[in-house]
Amino acid sequence: MIHRAAVHHRPKSEQAYAYDAETVHLRIRTERGDVDSATVLWGDKYDWPGTSSLTPMRRVGHDERFDYWEAAVEPPHRRLAYAFHLVGADGSGAGGEELLYHERGFEAAAVADLPVDDPAGAADCFEYPFVNPADVHDPPEWVSDAVFYQIFPERFANGDPELDPEGVEEWGGKPDRDSFYGGDLRGVIDNLDYLDELGVTALYFTPLFASPSNHKYNTTDYETIDPQFGDEEDLRELVDEAHDRGMRVMLDAVFNHCGRGFEPFQDVVEHGADSEYADWFHVHEFPVEFEPRPTYDAFAFEPYMPKLNTEHPEVREYLLDVATYWIEEVDVDGWRLDVANEVDHAFWRDFREAVTSAKPDAYILGEVWHDSRAWLRGDQFDAVMNYLFTDAVHDFVAEGETDATAFADALDGLLARYPRQVTDVQFNLLGSHDTPRLLHRCDGDESLARLSLLLLFSYPGTPCVYYGDEVGMTGGEDPDCRRPMTWDPDAQNRDLLSYVRELTSLRTGERALRRGDLRVDRERSGGDLVVFRRVLDDPAAPDPAADAGSVVAEAADIPAADRSPPGSGDDALTVAVNRGDESVTVPIAGEPEVLVSSGAVDADSGTISLGPTSGTVWR
Repeated sequence: MIHRAAVHHRPKSEQAYAYDAETVHLRIRTERGDVDSATVLWGDKYDWPGTSSLTPMRRVGHDERFDYWEAAVEPPHRRLAYAFHLVGADGSGAGGEELLYHERGFEAAAVADLPVDDPAGAADCFEYPFVNPADVHDPPEWVSDAVFYQIFPERFANGDPELDPEGVEEWGGKPDRDSFYGGDLRGVIDNLDYLDELGVTALYFTPLFASPSNHKYNTTDYETIDPQFGDEEDLRELVDEAHDRGMRVMLDAVFNHCGRGFEPFQDVVEHGADSEYADWFHVHEFPVEFEPRPTYDAFAFEPYMPKLNTEHPEVREYLLDVATYWIEEVDVDGWRLDVANEVDHAFWRDFREAVTSAKPDAYILGEVWHDSRAWLRGDQFDAVMNYLFTDAVHDFVAEGETDATAFADALDGLLARYPRQVTDVQFNLLGSHDTPRLLHRCDGDESLARLSLLLLFSYPGTPCVYYGDEVGMTGGEDPDCRRPMTWDPDAQNRDLLSYVRELTSLRTGERALRRGDLRVDRERSGGDLVVFRRVLDDPAAPDPAADAGSVVAEAADIPAADRSPPGSGDDALTVAVNRGDESVTVPIAGEPEVLVSSGAVDADSGTISLGPTSGTVWR
């Protein structure tokens, strides 16, 4: 029997969502290996059987426990009633069983018995009541095509020494938590050509607003650029210069908490419960005390980071005005939202409305390190910092804690977690100001770092390079990961820099890497080798390799000799990564065109040989 407890579908979720104003993507989860085929029975409940139809689903991936199926349908009147027909897999305990799964549960039903022509056929169906255009999550189109570069302003480049704060240290070396090196906006402006040549098309800045710290996450004035970095005119010049080069600019908004020197909080410290700003914060008792733990809510109990009460109308108005001010006055292109998961959802809904009203294609990125479905329903964020992807890559490549099968499971699980349009703009990274650097995670092994970068640039979503990783900078936990940028050419890893330029050029030039479906080739993956394809097909269309009559097969289910991979020419690319110490040979069809490679890669008609810790992309 089909394992019913493993079958899962939830309407109006990542398993049933409007991809655009005409198309609904439907997904269902089944136990791994339990189901041979899945088909959607669907139509308009007010025009059934006039619109009823059957659409085969494609098995888009699986993890250790589940298979994930998907189909795209276009309800002619924007209303959708639907159910799922499942056929048990031969060789499993479910062999031959056929079920119809709908809102009321399961019932035995052969294909010929499905209520396609029954006027009451929609009665028990799941529903997507109506495709309202206002409800369609439509992230900014440009993000899918972008290559981001994260800049920690205090450590990138010192372009105007006259702005240096007291006690600036000599550029270079290992910082401590209170080090200052004099990085500023002029330093970024002076190096925009370097970033342009690197292939960067979007910049993400950690906070720029007034703050006494080097990291600026304890804001004292949200309306002023920190004098150490320059002023509003410098930022405006930077944004204009970036835009002239085709680069977008995203700033960091710290709206969960402020700095202890923030004027409203200082008023509360001075006047206690009588302060007009007393309700701007979560103060538990007066007078305000800082030690041993603050008598107010704060980020991570840090007394210098009091938490803002974003449920208070005046706080909301103030912060939303800040968000729109920098868009309207300086023309920034998006916001990264610090500690976004600790701010109330209602605030973020208001934030989205305010920001997209000011700039419809602004990118709204949340800092959430874990499952983020609650924020990615189209009413709050476009995407989150994809640390789940980061962890999967490091576990497979840098740490060697998982094999290719577990890595592929992790990738397929991530793809099933969010709607497709969210996946396409997820902020993928291998390190940041909050983590050890890539090369440090790879224990100094450049070949492993290269493989990680290859995966970063070939996975759906937008890749982000942390400043200096492209020239081989290293560093452990904060503050070591925030060392000053290496600008001396003799100290830079120029070969690695050239490799990153290759990757940015490849991704920019190959639409399949930016918009294509990802399909893991399970047959050729295993052990230390993972192989996947990026295919420019409708991501929810039936697999061309499927038998048109019934079973929809995953590419990995078809013998290599008989398999004709979906997509061809410019429509499909294949990626292979061998993270192991032994060479491997990958069987292929025809003569490959190798587009980029790392390590020893030998391509011939019918095979590609990958040496130890090597990887490649070919057409």
